[in-house]
Amino acid sequence: MTSASAVPAQHASASLPAERQAFLLLRTVFTVAPILFGLDKFTNILTQWTVYLAPQATAVVPLTPQTFMYVVGVVEIIAGLAVALQPKYGSLLVAAWLAGIIVNLLLLGSFYDVALRDFGLLVGALALNRLATGISRTTA
Repeated sequence: MTSASAVPAQHASASLPAERQAFLLLRTVFTVAPILFGLDKFTNILTQWTVYLAPQATAVVPLTPQTFMYVVGVVEIIAGLAVALQPKYGSLLVAAWLAGIIVNLLLLGSFYDVALRDFGLLVGALALNRLATGISRTTA
């Protein structure tokens, strides 16, 4: 006896392997999210991004906090596009970028919850890299 709910799951897994599904999910998220967050650095609709910037960042790079955020926005857009075009390498760029954000938040001495969330995202970006590496090997 098979249940009706088991049929769609079997059909879905038969049409697309789980590894490919995971790859597509992660590639989509790590393409769209950095681009949207990068664009928001110019509008501050989601939040006032300069609140998350440690003073040490603008001490090292002599820019106003908002100008610094414009640069961050451009880098995030580029990272999202890199994931879309070359997920094997773009995922490493996103992981490195997230590591930088985590260090910034730790230097700020607050927003530890956001730093922990970003650590989870960093792990997800590394998982995307591993999946992209495996997929590129099997399709080459």
